Order: sequence, then structure tokens, then C-alpha cells
Amino acid sequence: MKVLAIEPGASWSTADVSAGLFAGLAEHGVELIRYRLDGRIDRSRRWLYYNWRRVKKTQPAIIKPTTADIFYQAGIGALEMGLRHQVDAVIVVSAMFLHPDVIVMMRRAGLKVFVLFTESPYDMAKELEMAKLIDGCWTCERSAVSAFSDVNPKSGYLPHAWFGDRHQPGPQPGDEAVRAHDVVFVGSGFHERVTWLKSIDWTGIDLGIYGSWEMISHLHPLRRYLYGGIVDNVTTAALYRRAKIGLNLYRTSQGWGKKAPSITHAESLNPRAYELARCGAFTLSTYRAEVPEIFGDLVPTFENAFEASALIRTWLADDAGRKTVQDQLPARVAESSWTERAGRVIGDLQSLLESAA
Repeated sequence: MKVLAIEPGASWSTADVSAGLFAGLAEHGVELIRYRLDGRIDRSRRWLYYNWRRVKKTQPAIIKPTTADIFYQAGIGALEMGLRHQVDAVIVVSAMFLHPDVIVMMRRAGLKVFVLFTESPYDMAKELEMAKLIDGCWTCERSAVSAFSDVNPKSGYLPHAWFGDRHQPGPQPGDEAVRAHDVVFVGSGFHERVTWLKSIDWTGIDLGIYGSWEMISHLHPLRRYLYGGIVDNVTTAALYRRAKIGLNLYRTSQGWGKKAPSITHAESLNPRAYELARCGAFTLSTYRAEVPEIFGDLVPTFENAFEASALIRTWLADDAGRKTVQDQLPARVAESSWTERAGRVIGDLQSLLESAA
């Protein structure tokens, strides 16, 4: 099977999902034709703005390029690439930054297009509109499958996963290069996460926060705990293995800022849950239905900052207890690798392509 693999426009988070899925497909023998959307978006932005500024000197009324213009310019080459390589299918991860016209034209040209939606349930409205345009899709949130099936009957649930050698338990070469925190959190600074972390008394605890937290002012009480900004998945795994406790704070915001609306329901594990467990990192987590279903009592959950603070201090003082839990976690997700998930994707694709033949 030959697949045009369109990587997401974002260079982190969803890029890790893309890297895992496409590596898994390659392990199963799928021939991948890769289309890097993130770098193309950056080049398209610079090219369009450069020419707009240049032409504006003699044609002041010329319209400034829009975000849609940039996305179209960045994505249209995927149509040509898919046709030139005569691929059996096109798989898009996320599709947040792929112009829908590109997908429309791909299908007009006879290409079969499938999307793994990674932003459910946070950007459901946009994802559902895109789902109407394609041949089939998967969502990372199991409670969202029915909504996707309403607009596209060829919809399914594909859980997140851990990725190959990046997520392994026990000390790994290079781990010593990162700081060993008491508690670590790697993720973006959505409002609810800021509120959670600010509400906890961190006195005497070495907390490390990594990721995109630009909205935190220099005077904010959490500023002292910010380290390094956005880090790659290899560094993240090392931070998990070196920390005494890894925090998993599930996102609820549908966008940025204090006034962003919140989702009403979600059940599925995020990538962080699988990666922490596979790395053998003791984890404390906000609640999602799949947490106890998959981990039982090995991942204690909390509903408020008071409960979180008590759990953090209790488990920091229990080295032996943490070690007992850590030793059991990798086995709970042993079959949840991206290689395994890719096998499911191949099976789905084969069934869908055969039914369409």
C-alpha cells in the first residue's frame, strides 16, 4: 500500500501523533510519501507577504494575504504529489491547517482521503465540517464517534499511543541531561491548567513546568517554575523518567484565554497518559473515564486542587509505594503502541478501499 502522509501544520503535540502513526505504518510495510505542511505554511506566509509588500508600493489597493491564502498555498502541492505518486490513499493528521479546497479537489481527482482528527472534542465544529468532505476518519475521543458518524458513516475511534524507542521505562542514555524534578508537567498553559497549578501550595516541592506558557506574566506566581519552553518528545520522556511524579492535567478549554468556553464531556486518554505510563512514570491525573478503565488504581485521580495537593505530598513521601506502582505501569499500555494503532489503520483502510472498489 502506498500512502500520501500529510503531516500537521503544528510543529509539536500533533506532530508527535503524526510521527508515531506514520512510523507505525512504515513498520508494517506501508510506502509513505510525506508532505510536511508545517514548513510549507511558514514558507508560504513569507512568500505571500513578501510579494504583497513589494506590489503594494505600486498598487496600494492590493489585498493583504489572508490565513486562508497561506493555508491554500501551503497545501495545494499535496494534490500534485498524490497524483504524481499514484497513491492508494491520503492520510491527513489533524487537518486543522489544511485548506478544505485541497481535499475537495483531491476527491474530484479520484484520491481517497482519510483524516485522523486529533482535536476532539475541543474543535469539534471544525472537525465535523471537514469530516463531511472526506472518505473516512478516526477521532481520538471515543465519546465523539457518534457525532462523526452522523456526518460521515465511515468514522471510528483511534486511541492515542506511545512511540517506539522514545517511550521506554528505566533510565535511558541522555536522561541525565535533564533536571530531575519532584513534580513535572509538560503541556500548554490553558486557563484551567494555570488555575489548577496556581491553587496548589508548592512550598518545598521542586515543580517543573514545560511547554507553551507565554500568557504567564513575569510577575505570575508560576513563573518561577517554568523551564525551557516547548520541548521535544525525547526530552519530555526523559523528564517523565527523572521526575518523582508526572502530572496529567486534562484540557477543558475550547481555545485560549480566561473566557474560552469549556467542553461538556470527554472520556479518552490523551497522549501524555500513554507516554507517562510507558516510561514507568508515577502519575497523578485529573479524571477521565478511561483512566480507571485502563490503569485501575495505579493512576490516582483528583477533582480539585485540595485533593491534588494532598496526593502530591502523600506520594512524594512514599518512595517505596511509587516504585511499586511504577513497575506495573508499562505493562498496562504494552499493547498501546503506535505500531499497534497503525495496524488498525491499515485494516480499516483495506476494508474501506475494497468496499469502494
